[in-house]
Amino acid sequence: MTSVLQPKRGPPDGSYTYSSRPHAAPSRLRHTEPAVMENEGRPVYGNIMYDRRVVRGNTYAQHILPVTAQPDPVEIQWQQEAMRRATARKGAKDKFQTRSSGTLEERKHIDVQTELYLEELSDHIEDASVECQTDAFLDKPATPLFIPAKSGKDAATQIEEGELFHFDLEVQPVLQVLVGKTMEQALLEVLEEEELAGLRAQQCAFQELRNAELVEVQRLEEQESRHREEKDRRIKQQRLILKKERETAEKIAARTFTQHYLADLLPSVYANLRDHGYFYDPVQRDIETGFLPWLMAEVNNTLEKHDVARTVLDMLIQDVTNQRQEVFQCVSCK
Repeated sequence: MTSVLQPKRGPPDGSYTYSSRPHAAPSRLRHTEPAVMENEGRPVYGNIMYDRRVVRGNTYAQHILPVTAQPDPVEIQWQQEAMRRATARKGAKDKFQTRSSGTLEERKHIDVQTELYLEELSDHIEDASVECQTDAFLDKPATPLFIPAKSGKDAATQIEEGELFHFDLEVQPVLQVLVGKTMEQALLEVLEEEELAGLRAQQCAFQELRNAELVEVQRLEEQESRHREEKDRRIKQQRLILKKERETAEKIAARTFTQHYLADLLPSVYANLRDHGYFYDPVQRDIETGFLPWLMAEVNNTLEKHDVARTVLDMLIQDVTNQRQEVFQCVSCK
């Protein structure tokens, strides 16, 4: 069974729409020239190269078949309604449009800029001519606003034996292509799986090697860190030793300088201190401070007692002498 399209009404804008009435398919002519045959008043072409509906070459001179179908009443009514609405809208716009009061004699008309950014106006307007070449475009047919539903009846066409292809004979290349393509795809998938397995194995080996290298790198880093710490510790120890040696050398030098400086200073200082009595013999100091003052005090007491005794003796002797003198004087007077 072969279905043939029913005729369709074309839209009123002149766009091309293919349509044909149902008719019986003519017998197939083989090995004949492309002659035109009459069938129900329409030409039938045996070769599409001679069909005027097939465009050959460029489409600049495309032949558009005229539309002979009657316009759709619904489309006409819709266009009339649109024109009436446009006329009413234009009349309302002219009615409510604000009209100016005209030009007055004392009014001066000047041009005022109403743009957002002001610009300098000059008498000479700068212009430039630019040309460009564009491709020629075909007029696109307008999109139909309404496509009516399919109407009519389908017609059947008798197909004789041998007019269609032989399935068992012509399916072999298709089967060969399908089977070959399937086998090739399966082989590619197997090869891809083997390649993926090899890649996974190589990746596992590479990962193991990488892990071993990472462990070795970590061990070397730890060893390097320990060596660096040991080096820093040795450097600190050496710096401390050098510091102590330097301090010891400075102390020894200061001590030697002090000894040499005080070699002549100490005797003079000791002599001066000795002269001022800071250095003394305890026995001598005890004799000088304890015994000699006591001895001098005792001698002074003894001498004072002797003086007193002499004075008393002198006084006694003087009294005795005075008495005897008085006695002698009295005796002599008598």
